[in-house]
Amino acid sequence: MFRILALFALLLACAAATAADALATSPDRIRPVLLGTELPDVAMTTLAGKETTLKSEIGGKPAILVFYRGGWCPYCNLQLSELRLIRKDAEALGYQIIAISPDRPAELSKTLDKGSLDYTLLSDSRAEAMSAFGIGFTLDDATREKYKGYGIDLEEYSGESHHGLPVPSVFIVDGEGLLQFSYVHPDYKARVPGNVVLAAAKSIAGRKQYLSPKQ
Repeated sequence: MFRILALFALLLACAAATAADALATSPDRIRPVLLGTELPDVAMTTLAGKETTLKSEIGGKPAILVFYRGGWCPYCNLQLSELRLIRKDAEALGYQIIAISPDRPAELSKTLDKGSLDYTLLSDSRAEAMSAFGIGFTLDDATREKYKGYGIDLEEYSGESHHGLPVPSVFIVDGEGLLQFSYVHPDYKARVPGNVVLAAAKSIAGRKQYLSPKQ
C-alpha cells in the first residue's frame, strides 16, 4: 500500500513539473488555446481540498471559466465581484460560473468569504490548467521580489514553487465541451466587463444549433 501511495505521489509531482515547464517566460509570450478546441481535462482541487478534474466539475454543462491571478490581486477581486452581478442571468441561460486561480484551497476560502461570492472557485495550484489553456507564465525574479515587498508571496499562496500565474482570461464552454469564446489579455489591469461576457454567452446560447448541427 505504501509503495502504491509513493508511486501516486511521484506521478503527481511529475505532472506538476511538466505543467510548470510548459509555462511561458512572460505574459506576452503565452499561446492561448483556440476557439473550437475541446475543453482540456486537467487536475484541480476544490475549495474543500478534494482532488477533482475540470471536466468533472463542469459536468457536461455550459460554463463561463474565469482565470484570475489570486485573492491578493485587487483587480481580480473587482472582477470576481462584478461576476456576481451577471450570475443569475448566466444561470438562466444554462451557464455556470467557475473561477480558477493558483491559490491553494485555504486561500480560496478567504477570497470566497471576503467577496461574498456565490459561484464555484477551484484551485490550480499545480499550474496544470493555466498550462493546458496556454495562458500561464512564470513571474520573473525581479517582479516576484517586488511583490514580496508588498507582502505577496506566491509560494505561500499556491503552496508550490513554480511561481506561475495565469494571464487574466475568460473562456466560455458549450454543453459539448468546446470553447466558443475567449478573452485573454497580457495586461493584468485589462479585464473584460461582465456585461460583455453575458452578451457573448447569450449569443452562443442563441446560435448553438448552428455550431454543431445534428445529422
